[in-house]
Amino acid sequence: MTDLPWSLRFPSPSPSAPDGGPAAVRRRWVDDIALVDWESGPFSGVRGARQIAETGDDYLIVSMLGAGSAVFHQGGHDWLLRPGDALLWESRRPARVVAREPVVARSVVVRRCLFEDAGCWVRVGDPACGPVPEVQLLRSFLDSLSASLPQLSGVAVVAARNGGALQSASPPARRAAVERYLESHLGRRDLSAEQVAAAHNVSVRTLTRLFSDAGDTFTGVLRAKRIARVREDLLTGDATVAALARRWGFVDSSHLNRRFRAVHGMSPQEYRDKGRRTRQAPPVEHPTDT
Repeated sequence: MTDLPWSLRFPSPSPSAPDGGPAAVRRRWVDDIALVDWESGPFSGVRGARQIAETGDDYLIVSMLGAGSAVFHQGGHDWLLRPGDALLWESRRPARVVAREPVVARSVVVRRCLFEDAGCWVRVGDPACGPVPEVQLLRSFLDSLSASLPQLSGVAVVAARNGGALQSASPPARRAAVERYLESHLGRRDLSAEQVAAAHNVSVRTLTRLFSDAGDTFTGVLRAKRIARVREDLLTGDATVAALARRWGFVDSSHLNRRFRAVHGMSPQEYRDKGRRTRQAPPVEHPTDT
């Protein structure tokens, strides 16, 4: 009941519907989390070795049934899901689902590492059935998010994605999540402590403390990550220094040259030339005893 790869079968195929079946799937992104709405007639689906291989990453999925009923099988267990029930399942384990009547479902697809970064260790299986307060709260939040998502700005979307989760995470987990965000946004010149704090729904003071408690600074860590990417590209590619400056968030090549020289004692071009000479140098022959 998500848009992850499934082998689906419909008892009454419709030529106008995708995959030959009367199913409608809508996926929307909340930063790096997918919100998927599924509506279909009766169907059966299997996730086997081929579909798992096509998925690539490791996901945890919370599926909530809004109408109809379905039997979900994973890990040797069968669960009958009715309206209001929610089930947490894994993308890397085989699964089957059978719905003998029309169903409406909503799923949240999250990389497993995001749960771990937030210090949240979850239990897979054992669906929450009936009017469980936590499920009702999640459903209400997702309904509200779904309605307002088209109007949200980029920063607001990321804040909604976090939902305050970082507030309760341990400092190492918070920092791991922030550093993951930095790694994926290094090319943005406007990346600032204010922008990153807003994206993670924390104050600038909290963000600053994540780094200062370990003897670092936000600016220093960001600069080191950018320099590391430049250093890697200098040794593995042919992009100009100006192009690398644009790629990794520096103002211009002069700015990159100053920052790079401060760390390595030489310019980016000198670093590249030195690396090439090292790779091209013939191996040193050591004399052998005769």
